[in-house]
Amino acid sequence: MAKKRRSFSRKAPDRSYRKRFVIATEGKETEPQYFSMFNSKRSTIQVMVLKSKQKTSSGQVLDRLKKADIGKKDSAWIVIDRDTWEKQELDQVFDSCKAQGYKMALSNPMFEYWILLHFEDGNGVNTGNVKKRLTIQLPHFSKSNVEIHKIKPGIDEAIRRAERKDNPPCEKWPLTTGTTVYRLVKELQE
Repeated sequence: MAKKRRSFSRKAPDRSYRKRFVIATEGKETEPQYFSMFNSKRSTIQVMVLKSKQKTSSGQVLDRLKKADIGKKDSAWIVIDRDTWEKQELDQVFDSCKAQGYKMALSNPMFEYWILLHFEDGNGVNTGNVKKRLTIQLPHFSKSNVEIHKIKPGIDEAIRRAERKDNPPCEKWPLTTGTTVYRLVKELQE
């Protein structure tokens, strides 16, 4: 009589221990590419980016986050640019985020400024020259080609540079050139 083989099967690994970050972005290409670098099978976090299909207002970004399935242990963020939004609108979005238990990361003037800090101090930057200065560091940079492999090594330096500029730390968001994206990235790295 032939021996009956036992079947061994393994369950899929339990990923419930992974902290989840739900990030709603104003940008539809650059920001999702950037934050996707924090996802990996070995990571203890999971990053879910709720990207925009088109240019949106800061209030619409917040609405997208409100509609997401966010658990009690999740960290929820909106990532927006200063752009031309009125101070009053950004203050309202910040206050609404705080009331909902969400966090807000804002780059003034734009998200690309945060990326630039991976390579330089960002002094003397304005809306007109951020992308020009960034393409000196990343010649093939475009909204659809963020060149993550070149950006990744500069994350810690970008955090240090952003923290130095955010001194004393702004309560809501930077009124002058600066970014609070470093706060989110620090959490992603913890």
